[in-house]
Amino acid sequence: MRIYIVVALIYSLFAPQMLEANQMIFHDFEFTAIEGDPLPASTFKGKAVLVVNTASLCGFTNQYAGLQALWDKYRDQGLVVLAVPSNDFGGQEPSKESDIKTFCETNFDVDFPMTTKQKVKGSDAHPFYKWAKDQVGVMGSPKWNFHKYLIAPDGTLTDWFASTTSPDAKKVTKAIEAILPK
Repeated sequence: MRIYIVVALIYSLFAPQMLEANQMIFHDFEFTAIEGDPLPASTFKGKAVLVVNTASLCGFTNQYAGLQALWDKYRDQGLVVLAVPSNDFGGQEPSKESDIKTFCETNFDVDFPMTTKQKVKGSDAHPFYKWAKDQVGVMGSPKWNFHKYLIAPDGTLTDWFASTTSPDAKKVTKAIEAILPK
């Protein structure tokens, strides 16, 4: 009987918090734009969002060009590309935000939104990345720079793509086209 009381007590303490986390959507998270302004994810309600952890000194850095091409092709149809610079993998994003922004604009003509540098793995990861990992499991969490999450216009996480999947891969464009707002 005591075990049931203990289980019931634990459940009553933690179940509401677990339920809240499971009911969260992308729009519930907050970022800071690379320029320093608040960037709530709710800004992107009604749009498809491709969230990508990026790094300027990575072997995949040339994917910035593909991300910009996606942004150019689909932004008028409701796609947002959101870059989240991170220094989590190989120390490949050591620069400060202003230098990251300049690098991306100068080398890849990037004009899609970017956030400040964030942790994308571990216990101190940005809350969005913790939520995303809970949504897709360990296999779908970032293992390196340029991991991609696709968010539907309603804020649900619909797909993920490994770093090795280029932004112009057929499976990426097909997944984006399937969720663009009508």
